[in-house]
This record gives sequence, structure tokens and C-alpha cells, in this order.
Amino acid sequence: MLIPNRSVLWAWLLLLLSLLVARDAGAALQFDVFLGYDGIVAEASWFPVVIEVDNDGPTFTGLVEITGGSQNDNQPVRLPVELPSGTLKRLVIPLFSANYKSFGYGYGGLASVDVRLYDEHGKVRAEQIGARARRQTAMDVPLMGSLPRTANGTPVIRPILPQDPEMQPGSARLLPTIFPDNPLVLEGMDALYLNSAKAAELGVTQVEALEDWLHAGGHLIVGVEQLSEITAASWLSEMFPCDLKDIKSVAGHGELQDWVKSPSKAANLNRFHRSRAVIPGRNPLRQSLESVDSAWAPFLDLPNDPAFETNALQVAVGNLRDGKPLVTSDGTPLIVTANRGRGRLTVLLFSPEREPFRSWKNQPSFWAKLVEVPAPWYAAADYSRPGGWSSDAVFGAMVDTRQVHKLPVEWLLVLLLVYLVVIGPLDQYWLKRIGKPMLTWITFPCYVVLFSLLIYFIGYKLRAGESEWNELNVVDVLPRGDGAELRGRTYASIYSPVNQRYQLRGEQRFATLRGEFAGTYNQGQSSQERATVWQIGDAFKADIFVPVWTSQLFVSDWWQPAEQPLALSLTAEGEGWKATIENRTHNKLTSLHLVVEGRIYDLDALGPLQTTNMNVARTAGKPLPDFIQQYGRGFQDAIRQRRSTFGASGGGHLDDLPDCTTAVSFISQLSGSDNSPNPYGMQPGVGSFVAPPGLDLSNLAEHGYAILLAWADDYAPGKAICQFKPRRLHQDTMWRVAVPIP
Repeated sequence: MLIPNRSVLWAWLLLLLSLLVARDAGAALQFDVFLGYDGIVAEASWFPVVIEVDNDGPTFTGLVEITGGSQNDNQPVRLPVELPSGTLKRLVIPLFSANYKSFGYGYGGLASVDVRLYDEHGKVRAEQIGARARRQTAMDVPLMGSLPRTANGTPVIRPILPQDPEMQPGSARLLPTIFPDNPLVLEGMDALYLNSAKAAELGVTQVEALEDWLHAGGHLIVGVEQLSEITAASWLSEMFPCDLKDIKSVAGHGELQDWVKSPSKAANLNRFHRSRAVIPGRNPLRQSLESVDSAWAPFLDLPNDPAFETNALQVAVGNLRDGKPLVTSDGTPLIVTANRGRGRLTVLLFSPEREPFRSWKNQPSFWAKLVEVPAPWYAAADYSRPGGWSSDAVFGAMVDTRQVHKLPVEWLLVLLLVYLVVIGPLDQYWLKRIGKPMLTWITFPCYVVLFSLLIYFIGYKLRAGESEWNELNVVDVLPRGDGAELRGRTYASIYSPVNQRYQLRGEQRFATLRGEFAGTYNQGQSSQERATVWQIGDAFKADIFVPVWTSQLFVSDWWQPAEQPLALSLTAEGEGWKATIENRTHNKLTSLHLVVEGRIYDLDALGPLQTTNMNVARTAGKPLPDFIQQYGRGFQDAIRQRRSTFGASGGGHLDDLPDCTTAVSFISQLSGSDNSPNPYGMQPGVGSFVAPPGLDLSNLAEHGYAILLAWADDYAPGKAICQFKPRRLHQDTMWRVAVPIP
């Protein structure tokens, strides 16, 4: 019998011990990643990456890093985190959805991201490689989140006729435990269904984010389960449009079926027409509003559901506060709706997760109408995916440095011709004259060096300049009580005369940073910007690299509570309205425009701390589409020239910043190769634009809001996000205020 020696035994013991340690270490750390809204993300918008880390092992300081996908390898996002032993932490990291799967363009599939957790020694403790969303919705396709009482209670939206998944309305089930508490990452959702039973499970910061999202333009749909659940959630009780007293049984509720069958209002016209819809038998190049009237009632032939109709519905009843009944049955409201800021609160005074509604065969059509899926999408299958140039590029043409000049193509050709003449006929001629043709071995390298120096000198003269930082802030003022919430977008262009790294920082309550979104015609996210973004709480700091003689665009989306800087009130008076505008800032406001019922009015400048009253006649002003065409017709040409290295020195620039910013605020109404206006009937073609949610105010104008746009020159609502002192610095701000038209 052979007895192993002592060294072999020690080796086996060490191997066994290492395996046990490795197994224990792996079990001590749980690392889960959740992308988007239940795996769904919306194009051209921020979405949440929720990370759960359960550390049962020793305490350590970690670093979460996300690379790839829309961030690409040049723009990693990092978040430092402390992980004490025996703790579960949930982290929310905003990412911008710039990559997409486009049918008809062939740009590949949904991008994936790599998520890694490092310890303080730089060792990878956990990772998920190639995490990707299961689906992405195209721009303007409705996406609905839900917090149902049960998993089976998640709303199902009726599919539209096109089978492409990017065009299908989305419905995502969310969990209260991982519901984001950052309003910026909620903007990818058009609507949110909340069962009253789940209201109490949301934390304080989650409720604040939800309220901010609602007042900024979200659509909150609440299903009433029990009256006590409404009163238990004080935040929900305060915003409710009615005081609920009791629950009664409603035997006949055929009005729900009638409401689903009824023609939809011509809401979301821009959403419909940007989809490049073609109604069978219509001219695909010109579809007037009248030509698609028959398509606005696609559910007219819905079959009745006797089982639903013969069962009583348990309905909460009470007194209306400021709500308006949307559907009533024998005087009893079934659905009540009310405005909340720019958003809308809709209350289902019954539980959609209980019988008989739960088994209603027409329930998917009900949800489709409630979240305002454009009705014509159910009338025909000939739809193509919306896409186009990016609104970021328009702002880039406004704020890019004017120090850089372009070399005209004709001069480039002249320089090339001179070079060819010098190294060819001229060199041969004068060497032949002096009788020393062998000197070409010396003269030719000299010509190369000479022209290289000449090209460098020309490039230096055309592109060299001083460090420059330009900011254009587009700020939506959302009144809340005595104060306001400011939803801002900062478009910042930086020019660098040398290869240099620069530090940026966003200090608002919520702030994010991204590179330029290049639009679907340029395959999503621009890859030129190089930045490392560190999430510091809900704000950020960043380290960016700018190559010599280049101008790059970065965009910071932010949210900040503040005193209300600008106020607008409108009252009906005669054949128009009386508008009262208050400038509560210490800066003069110029280039004021008021948009009411499809017309735009030029207003006088407003001094610091000044209030003015003016009468606005319905027949005055000019049609909004004419204004948009006047200032937006040059957007596409400016974008093309901005991306071109050669051309006219002034090419790629938009100089009328106030009016161009006003036009961008309704950019969905620009379409076609000539950027013609598209208020109602023109089908978009090449030249349409893609804008992040909330930038375009056309939907507000369609839903009966008056919109004030006011320009503040050489002013910003906060500090510049650059943490260095450029030789040139300029900041401008466009304030935007919206109020319901009386």
C-alpha cells in the first residue's frame, strides 16, 4: 500500500481550502441588473439601470461601471458605492437610449451593456456582460408602465396592425421595490397605471419623482381598489380630483363600451403623422386631416361582451373637486380626469383587476384608447418607423464656436492643383533648365515638407483659437405651490485649442450628462465625444477629452426646485384673451412669443421684476406653422454643413438663437426634405427630426395649453457646468411656461 508523502497531502488540503473559499466568496455577493422598464426602453430618452447588490461577505468599497451600448467605450458611466457586510443596496443609474433596432434602415440590433462591480483594489467582484433590453420602442410609440396589485393585473394594450415590435405600444410591469426615484429616468414612459393598493408601498423619494414626472407631462392612471387605500396614501389623496365617500354597485355600464367605440379626438396628430402612415386608397404624400377622419374610430365594430355587460361593476362614488367625468353611467362617473401641471391624472373609479372588468374581452382596446395610441394605427398596416435628424444637431449649429473656419472646396482644389503642378511639370522644367534632373531626389522631399508646413499653417489660421464654452439652457418652468420645478436641458459646446482634458460637474438636484445624439439617420449616439461620467448621488461629475482644434457638444439634463422665475396667466376676454406675464428675475427678457390655439404672437420685451398685461386677439399673430417654416427651413442644411469639414466659413451655423430655439420647441411639425411644416396632413419624409421626450411642445399645444417662450441673453439659471475658466464663456436661457387655455 502506497502512502502519499506530506507535501502531496498539503497540496490537496490547500486545493480543497481554495475551492471552499472561492465557493463562499461567490455566494457572499449577489449582483442583479435590471434594464429599462421591465426590459423595455424608449428611443432617444433616459432609462433606468437598477442594480441590486446583496453583500453577505466582508465590507468593501465598490465601483459600478457601465460600458458599451449607447455609452460606447468612449463614455463609461461609474458610480462609487459602499457595501457594508450584510446589506442590500439598490442603485439607479441613468442611461440614454441612443441605439436602436431599425427596420428599413439596416442599422443592426439593440446594443448591449457590460456592467461590472470592482472593489477598492480594482478586482472584478461581479459582472453581467452583454446585458440588453428585451425590446425598444420607436420614437412616439406609447409606452405604459404599471404598478398592478397582481402580476396578472398588468394592462395589455391592443397591438397595432404592423408587426414590427418597435412600433407596438409597450406595457411594462414595474415593482415598487425597484421603482426609480429620479424623474429624469421616468420620462421614457408616456403613462403609468397605479393600483391604489400599491400606493402605500412607494417611498418618499419615489413619490416625489412620480409627482415631478406627472407635472412635467406624464399621464398617471389610478385604479381604485379600496377607499381606505386612497386616504392612507396622503400624497395620492391630496392630488385626487374627487372626494370618495362610498362604493356602490353599478349594474349597467355599457357606456364604457360606447366610449371605446367612439371616435378619438384628433389628439397626438404629430405622433400619428411622424409615423409615416399611409391609409389604404389615400395619396401617401398628402393626407389631410379630413382624409383620415374614418380612421379615427377603429373600434366602431367591436363586438359586445354580454358577460361583461350583465355583471355589476363596483364603483367608488363621491364629490368632484376639479375633475371632469370622462365616462358616466346614469349620472355616476366611472372615469374622472383632471390636469396636473402639464400632465394628466385619470382615475378609474373601479378596479380594472377585478371582475367583471378583468375578463372583459375588449379590455386591450380600452387601454389603447386610454393611453392615446393614435387610432389610425389600427386602421392600416402600412406604417414605417419614425426617424430622422437629431434635435441635438440643431442646437449644435446654434452654440458651436464661430472661431473655427472651413476651407472652401474651390480653394482646396486650387491648392491640390498647385501641388500637382509644382511636383510635376514645374519641378521637371526648372531642373531641366539647370541641367541637374537628378536633384529631384532632393527637391521632391522638400516640396512635401513645404506643402505640409503650408497645410499646417492654413489649418492653424482656420481652426486655431482660444478655449471657448457656450451654453444654451432650455428650461421648462413647472409651477408647484409657491415655488416651481425647473426641468432644464443644457446644450454646451466646448472648443479646445489643444489636446486637453476638462472637468465638468452638474450640481442640480438631479443631473445627467451625455454626448450628442446623432439621430437615426446617423446611427444613434455620436462616438466623437470622449467622457468618463461619475454619478455622484443623483448628480454627476465628468472628465472629458477634447482633441485639438475641435468643437464638441455635450448635453446635461437636469431637474431643480427653485422660486418661480416667470409666470403666465390667461383669462378669456372678448374675442381673445388677456395675458398677464410676470418677470420675477433680475434679467431682461427679450424675444417673447406666446402660442395660443395654433397661432404665435410676438410680445414686447419685459424688464427685470416687471409685470405686463396685454390683450391677445384670436385673429392677430401669425399661424404657428408659418413661423416654424420661416426659422426651421434651414435646420437640415445647417446640420449637413456642420458635419462637413469643407464649405463656406459660415456654414453649419444658426445665428438667430431666440427664434430658432422657439422653432425647435415645435420641431415635430417640421418634415419633408425641405423642412416644410407638418401641422396636420403632410406625411413626413427624409428630413424629419428626432427629439427627446419633453423638448417638443406640440403635444401641449394640441391639448389646449398656451405656451410662453422668453429669451434671457447672457444669463443662466445656475452655474456653468464647466469646472475650468475658458477664455470665452457665454450662456443664454430660453424659459418656457405652459398654462391651460381658459
